[in-house]
Amino acid sequence: MASSEKYIQTKLDERKMLGNYRTLRPEGTLTDFCSNDYLGFARSPFLKDDIQREIENHPQSLNGATGSRLISGNLAYAEELEKQIATFHQAEAGLLFNSGYDANVGLFSSLPQKGDTIICDELIHASIIDGARLSYANRYTFRHNDMESLEGKLKQAKGICYVVIESVYSMDGDTPPILEIVKLTEQYGANLIVDEAHAVGLYPQGLISQLGLQDKVFARVVTFGKALGCHGAIVLGSDLLRQYLINFARSFIYTTAASFHQLAAIKMAYQLVTRSGSDIIQLQQNIQYFKSKIQAHNNYPLLQSDSAIQCIILGSNDKAKKAAQQLQTAGLDVRPILSPTVAQGAERIRICLHSYNTTEEIDLLVSTINNITHAQ
Repeated sequence: MASSEKYIQTKLDERKMLGNYRTLRPEGTLTDFCSNDYLGFARSPFLKDDIQREIENHPQSLNGATGSRLISGNLAYAEELEKQIATFHQAEAGLLFNSGYDANVGLFSSLPQKGDTIICDELIHASIIDGARLSYANRYTFRHNDMESLEGKLKQAKGICYVVIESVYSMDGDTPPILEIVKLTEQYGANLIVDEAHAVGLYPQGLISQLGLQDKVFARVVTFGKALGCHGAIVLGSDLLRQYLINFARSFIYTTAASFHQLAAIKMAYQLVTRSGSDIIQLQQNIQYFKSKIQAHNNYPLLQSDSAIQCIILGSNDKAKKAAQQLQTAGLDVRPILSPTVAQGAERIRICLHSYNTTEEIDLLVSTINNITHAQ
């Protein structure tokens, strides 16, 4: 009988040889240019105080949910929160999930059926890919943001068709041609699903609402662990979709519900975002300032992005790791993104900008990067 331990060791050794072995490390004191805390909510003393007051206002609340929402874990507070969030994003209804991963796996594993078709942008979130794999539907990918490629796949679609994109892509930070995609999906009778994980914050209600396209999109996934600084996610759509997911989404049905503390944090984060206009403006200014200062380099290009996510392609795991190490030595927390997370040859440093990054911090970041790329 083959040894599982031997298999595990072999696979880990392969990762080390390829230079993409992953390890965990605790939090540090470096200047943050890697987290998804775009508006600083995760570190906000105002949000912390708001959450504490909300908990004190509900002294009967429990420490844990005690069960799944279909058994003992449902709260009127959760259902009211879902309505509030749906209204905020101009959707008919929403269903809370414990994480963005749970939301995508639950949605895509339960909704498309055998004989249906899922068409995803090739750079879509791994959680969407995992959910789609569980669906038994026909699965296609189209070239990133390529309308000709998308239309070619739409022509091959059978059954009910779902087209899946992100409004801001997590690894490249760019935005797809959403208006063109809406026109194509309408032309071919496909259902458009948009993951808004990295858009909320830069666009308070998400990019779909910003563009007034909420009635053109079948479903949206909004996560709370990025600009909103807490944890969890919601699938937004029709009330009919909500009822379907309650009945068929296994990652909703078979998991303990979110605690009251988590729900209170989400509610207070939404209240805070409505009064965070100055932070959003500062984030936008920081993005533009960084882009104006970084020096273009033909060998190590800066990807086109107007979001908080800015990436410089280094082209190998080794170069990306070395560049990140030099930045960290300078006191800047920038992480390498390695293959296989991104395609081989697209290895990079991924920079996340925040409303709380100072001009001096960005200047140090830019000068260090410019020195690195010109030296290599």
